[in-house]
Amino acid sequence: MTEVRKRPTVAIVGAGAAGTLTAVQLCETATRRRTPLDLVLVDPAPEAGRGTAYATPDPRHRLNVPAGGMSCYPDDPGHFTRWLCRHGEPTVSGADFATRHRYGAYLADTLAQAVVRSHGTVSVRRLRTRAERCTGTSEGQAGPGGRAGLAGSAGPVELHLADGGLLTADSAVLATGPAAPTAAWAPPALRASPRFVNSPWNPGALDAVRQDTADILLVGTGLTAVDLALTLDRPERTVHAVSRSGLLPQSHALGPAGAMEAPSWPRDLTLSALRRTVYRHVSRSVRTHGDWRPALDSLRPHTARLWRSLTPEERGEFLAGEGAVWNTHRHRMAPTTAESVTRARTARRLQVHAGTIADVVESGGQLVVTLSNGRTVRVGWVIDCTGPGQRLEDPLWHGLFATGMAVPGPLGMGVATRDGRLLDAQGRCVRALFTLGAPRRGELWETTAIPEIRVQAATLAQQLLTPPARRAARRRPVDGLGLPLSTHAEAATAYRNGLDRVLKVRAGAEDAFARAVALDPGFALGHAALALLGHECGAAVDVPRALADAQRCARERADERERSFVDVITRRVQSTDGDRALLRHLDTHPADALALAAAVPTIAFSGVTDLDDDYALRLVERTSSAYDGHWFHTSLLAFLRQEQGRLHEAGELAHRALGVEPASGHAVHALAHVHYESGAHEAGRDWLDRWVSGQGRGAVHRAHFSWHIALHELALDDPAAVRRRWFAQLAPGRVTGVRALVDSGSLLWRARLSGNWQGELPTSDVLDSVACEVLERPATAFTALHAAVALTAAGDLSALRRLRDHAAGADPVQREVVAPLCDAFAALVEHRFHEAAVGLDALLPDLRKVGGSAAQREVVEETLLYALVSAGRCDAARRLLDARLDRKAAPRDRRMLAGLPG
Repeated sequence: MTEVRKRPTVAIVGAGAAGTLTAVQLCETATRRRTPLDLVLVDPAPEAGRGTAYATPDPRHRLNVPAGGMSCYPDDPGHFTRWLCRHGEPTVSGADFATRHRYGAYLADTLAQAVVRSHGTVSVRRLRTRAERCTGTSEGQAGPGGRAGLAGSAGPVELHLADGGLLTADSAVLATGPAAPTAAWAPPALRASPRFVNSPWNPGALDAVRQDTADILLVGTGLTAVDLALTLDRPERTVHAVSRSGLLPQSHALGPAGAMEAPSWPRDLTLSALRRTVYRHVSRSVRTHGDWRPALDSLRPHTARLWRSLTPEERGEFLAGEGAVWNTHRHRMAPTTAESVTRARTARRLQVHAGTIADVVESGGQLVVTLSNGRTVRVGWVIDCTGPGQRLEDPLWHGLFATGMAVPGPLGMGVATRDGRLLDAQGRCVRALFTLGAPRRGELWETTAIPEIRVQAATLAQQLLTPPARRAARRRPVDGLGLPLSTHAEAATAYRNGLDRVLKVRAGAEDAFARAVALDPGFALGHAALALLGHECGAAVDVPRALADAQRCARERADERERSFVDVITRRVQSTDGDRALLRHLDTHPADALALAAAVPTIAFSGVTDLDDDYALRLVERTSSAYDGHWFHTSLLAFLRQEQGRLHEAGELAHRALGVEPASGHAVHALAHVHYESGAHEAGRDWLDRWVSGQGRGAVHRAHFSWHIALHELALDDPAAVRRRWFAQLAPGRVTGVRALVDSGSLLWRARLSGNWQGELPTSDVLDSVACEVLERPATAFTALHAAVALTAAGDLSALRRLRDHAAGADPVQREVVAPLCDAFAALVEHRFHEAAVGLDALLPDLRKVGGSAAQREVVEETLLYALVSAGRCDAARRLLDARLDRKAAPRDRRMLAGLPG
């Protein structure tokens, strides 16, 4: 009889930031691995994600880490920034400091999205109660693997809940956050006073304080004290703050100060050696950058290792001697917060003291507090802002310590763990109990910030869930050209559909790939294909997210070819040697049709851009044996032959491909170029118009084919036809995004340059249909070229200069071609025509680097012609027009040549 294996259960105690991040990672990892899981979150809070830190609604309470460092995902650092952009803050950047309340909403929303995506694989429950005790069950050991899908379980655990319930789980993650403050520092008279607030973040704890106008004493000068000082600031009130050091947190820099590598650490690291090394490193940072912050920031990845390298005595000495200085420099205020604090101090509404509380006497409804420095302050309220306690004292942890299932961490801070797993009194990991974040402070020291917690959450998910099972060797599904796919048959069918649509240049590829990853979230190629379409084609894809998903999936379940492809797309998106990685991939996997499509500059992709002119052609020729005359490969060869000027051969190849696959957009595209470059404008216009109205109705880049028809109409000097074509097939609303730049915007400019568009040029409609990021921070040189054209047509000098600044700091092609092109276009807008002509003429030999076709890049040549005529350089304009007419006949060029002054 076959044993029925139960779905494993993981309980997360605490649904604040640490618990939410763990739940997100468990949901997504289980879904990728197709591991069924029951997930239970135990927390009395009304909403997951907020905890104590992010429940505050006060907009003055800001994160103390920029938005770019607060993503839920360690491998997708921009996730939070993009979330803010989608949720009402479109201009936010990674350097901005969001409010803590917004971050709580982000955590809750990210968890909700992860739960939705995991539906069918992971069941998620919320129990609105507290876990007060944790014990083992009577089932004993569950074997080395635990229940199905759960790694390392050593027998279930029971969580005894405050509402009387009992929850049995195979593993429990104790995400309880920092230890509660104990106020052990406070004199007995103060602890007994109703005017003492020892837990200021508890709901309603500050209600009476807000209603009063009396002065206040905050005990502690860290980030909690700063937040409360801002909340309780009143014109008629003085807020006092006291701590042993009297140091407030430092401020973050207003702008990036530069980056530094961490120093070389001494071989035998002692506290004194560490101290010398760090101070030298800080001095070097001040000399190099004029700021100490880059030095301290460079230590962050090494802090846990350095902490562990110290002896217990050295750790204690560090806390006593450097702890306060470290905290005030490491945990900083947002610049806007620091500005508010400075204003309050300047106005004497905030006064900071160094010392401790020596005595407290209640007098006349107020507290007279004597400080150790001899100062006496009379206040209405004293508020504990000293932060978390050292020991975990709530009933759950107290019970674990009492039974020996857990022991305090180093220096009595937090709990002892090994890689997040609790250690018992004998130093063994005997039960499936895990923790992360603040409870690991004794072990790791710096472990309370999101950048550290999110890494721990991802690691826990990997530990808790077994790796994907290795299936018995069997025939895998394949793509349309016979390459195996690491997925199941249904997802493979969706992927083949998407690939087929990309190769034919048909609409719906994005939806097909999205369906493939919805059917199998662990399918690396599906995520990579989506990232490619978003990056290159302007598809509505969250590219960094898709890329991160592809990388996670490739690590867990992919063959060598798939891992290589994911690496190629990663490098391509991140502009790190993407072209050469793509070519290396095709050397090993020539039959990878999606990779070949990305490598060849055609209608779908910009292709390789930083190699010599004929490399794409040699690549297609070299891969021919892998395709054996397949219509897709023949279509690509047709397009490249016309780029060589071998127009007759290109036409024959295009017709051959169309004979096999009439919907091949690449073959149609090649034939459109053959007609244009040979000067067969009437025949090309009529043939392509028939195809667009028939077989081409499902083309994803239908506007581009309409653009080709309009090019024929421009060449035929038919302004009425050009206007009709633009309004019927190329006006915004019919065309959006990148295509609006590449096709609609460039056509308008070319029509204006040649005199085929009189009156107002509707470029503002084009610009309004394109995201600002695409216009001013384009991902590729090809898009950047067309953004520059559209901005020049609109006469928007400011945006053109912003694009130029972006290009100057982007990839090599943007730096070397697009940035100087923007300068030349700016000169044109400012009527510095001679300077514009010189700049444009110098760039013509390098234009191939931006990708695309000769017909697309021709817009720069036509702009040069306009600049020459406007500058009065008619002889140079005549030579250029003669060269154009030698290439192909065009009534428009003959008319312009005839109109030049003798």
